[in-house]
Amino acid sequence: MIVGGAGPSGTATQFGYTALYTIAYPTYKRLIRLRGIVRTVRVTTANTPSDDAVSFDHRHIDLENRDEVYVIGDVHGCLDALEALLGTLELGANDLAVFVGDLVRKGPESKAVLDRVRRSPRLLSVRGNNERKLLEGEASLSALDAVDYQYLESLPTAISWDGGLVVHGGLDPSRPLSGHSDDDVLTMRSPAGDGYDGPFWFDRYEGPPRVFFGHTVLAEPIEREWAVGLDTGCVYGGQLTAYDVRRGEAVSVTGTGHVERSSEKIVGADRE
Repeated sequence: MIVGGAGPSGTATQFGYTALYTIAYPTYKRLIRLRGIVRTVRVTTANTPSDDAVSFDHRHIDLENRDEVYVIGDVHGCLDALEALLGTLELGANDLAVFVGDLVRKGPESKAVLDRVRRSPRLLSVRGNNERKLLEGEASLSALDAVDYQYLESLPTAISWDGGLVVHGGLDPSRPLSGHSDDDVLTMRSPAGDGYDGPFWFDRYEGPPRVFFGHTVLAEPIEREWAVGLDTGCVYGGQLTAYDVRRGEAVSVTGTGHVERSSEKIVGADRE
């Protein structure tokens, strides 16, 4: 269910397409129009107190004029699976799909995936830890050019709408939104660390908002009242999953295994 109020709205042109956005401010409200990349810092999200501003890089969008809305899990350079999933979804002119980040690395076609997402007015993404690794020089992909890096730099850490929040990692259930940094929401698996020993943040999170996330590899999608997990291990031979926000349903296609992964690092996998 989508609840709450919206802030001022407008349009922003980014890499040849126009994206709708709404920015909520605690005290300052008027119609604004921005040209170029929207980079929103220290804003409030719906369903949070007006004085509970977030400090991570954040973009709030308006879904009022959208028909179908999907959130898609980690792609990791798997173009074939991405094209198969988008073909299944058949996005219309007023539909929208938001990716949870990690569009790149591990799979064979990172550049093609970036091109596919960047050039569509119906596709948006948050930044994942693998995009950050490229931007900070911890990893490299020789196929990427300056335009690709400009696009990666433009990706926000979070995208939200009234009642919903898309991040790559997650939230610490013991802290308010205002207590999270960019690093927190990019890499959160457990408040105790970024490993697979648990306890996982989504087992304790009680919302709001409802959080859509990737990063933690799952044997199957997690759908709970306040948390929806969508990294179903496409690049490891699992599935690429989209969540239909309007209908509350998951749609998946099977990926090709390009990288091996221990079952100990897949939540819900058979570990016998």
